[in-house]
Amino acid sequence: MIKTILLSIALGAAASATYAQAVDAAKETAKAAVESTKEGTDRAKAAVHSGPEKALDKTKASVHKAKARYHRHRAKADAKAAAP
Repeated sequence: MIKTILLSIALGAAASATYAQAVDAAKETAKAAVESTKEGTDRAKAAVHSGPEKALDKTKASVHKAKARYHRHRAKADAKAAAP
């Protein structure tokens, strides 16, 4: 009886830890997708506009690209950590 209770507690703890890592990986993947979309939007705006706004949009696009790369890296690391 006690063994089954301890086993169920251990399985519950392992499942919750895996779930938490999977949720983190999903969040980072979503953030990477959002940043990539923002990057594309800023690059499209920069291609159409001229003048000082173009430089600003290119800078914003570079920042979004860096953030997307960071979030993709974190998502991969979280997914790798969640895998058994």
